[in-house]
Amino acid sequence: MSEKEMNSYRFGTGQEPTDEMLSQIMKEVAQEAVESRKEVEAFLLKQMCLNIVKKQEQWADRINSIINERN
Repeated sequence: MSEKEMNSYRFGTGQEPTDEMLSQIMKEVAQEAVESRKEVEAFLLKQMCLNIVKKQEQWADRINSIINERN
């Protein structure tokens, strides 16, 4: 199936997609979902790492203030 044929199909026309069209549409949607999931995972991992660093800094400040109070 040509790309032109794929791009010309619209779900709202009342015309049923061929099995080949539906298969191609499903593959493209699955690929987009995988890419989107990877982007979200990377974003969340980065945020978690930033949060860890922030918490480590906060704890270090608290520990140092306690040590300094005792001296």
